[in-house]
Amino acid sequence: MDTAEPGVGAWQPHEITSEAAGTRDLVGWLDQLGARRLAELLTEHKGLVFRDFGVTAEGVDPVFARLVPDRLPYVHGNSPRTKVGGNLYTSTEYPQQYTISMHNELSYAHRWPTRLAFYCEKAAESGGATPVLDGELWLRSLDAEVRDAFAGGIRYVQNLHDGLGFGKSWQDTFETDDRKAVEMFLRESRAEWEWTEDGLRIVQLRPSTTKHPVTGAEVWFNQADQWHPAGLGDEASAELYDILSPDEFPQYVTFTDGDPIPDAYVEHILGRGLEGAVDVAWHDGDILLIDNVLLAHGRRPFEGTRRVLVAMSDT
Repeated sequence: MDTAEPGVGAWQPHEITSEAAGTRDLVGWLDQLGARRLAELLTEHKGLVFRDFGVTAEGVDPVFARLVPDRLPYVHGNSPRTKVGGNLYTSTEYPQQYTISMHNELSYAHRWPTRLAFYCEKAAESGGATPVLDGELWLRSLDAEVRDAFAGGIRYVQNLHDGLGFGKSWQDTFETDDRKAVEMFLRESRAEWEWTEDGLRIVQLRPSTTKHPVTGAEVWFNQADQWHPAGLGDEASAELYDILSPDEFPQYVTFTDGDPIPDAYVEHILGRGLEGAVDVAWHDGDILLIDNVLLAHGRRPFEGTRRVLVAMSDT
């Protein structure tokens, strides 16, 4: 594969401050703006950052009611989170010393949220930015060899335990202990599944890209790199291989025909994603709204205490 630098452009999320808005009443400003104009701004800019409005944890719900109406539960999500309110979650509980690579939320699923809203309740003492990445740029930045290899799609495999094991349980993943409800969800998702003595095994075939429903932009849209052992780093990957066979991993990916995805492809995807990302630094009270198709997101390592909440919507 070649080593050409990705074509990183001058794109930045659009920042809206209380000074520019002429008010610290974000709810009132959003009401005046209107849902239609907000949608237009989000599609145009891909990401919106709201700063200096003094939004508190107690006051974030009415703001999110405007930004992400009809909030969705995090069903079939693979990231460790805690539900803190009505379909309001911690952004992730992945160890703070690690980078979370670029991804679109639930891009491995049959359906995904169209919008994500992040609220910074407590910024980290250092680090902890949320990098965001133009998915069209990410796709263009990949070597043709990699894009062509993934053109046929991706096979995602999940092994969800029944309460004891590596990764998340199927009960946590689907926010229920009702097997029939899980089966109905998976049937609608056109997934294959089987109940095992240890829990639930799920296999899904998904494309590697998608197109935005409004702009038509084709974007890199999958989590092959996050589900692949090479995405964990050499040490963690080696430990996983020592304990389990790939088919037994909590989550795993192959090409749709079952052929393994080369480590080098995964490392290339990860690298190009982080190289092209733009960091959104957090201050207490900040809010970030992103189009979940047009933008991928991640997390930088941090020190100290950091609390960022997230809500999702298909509006």
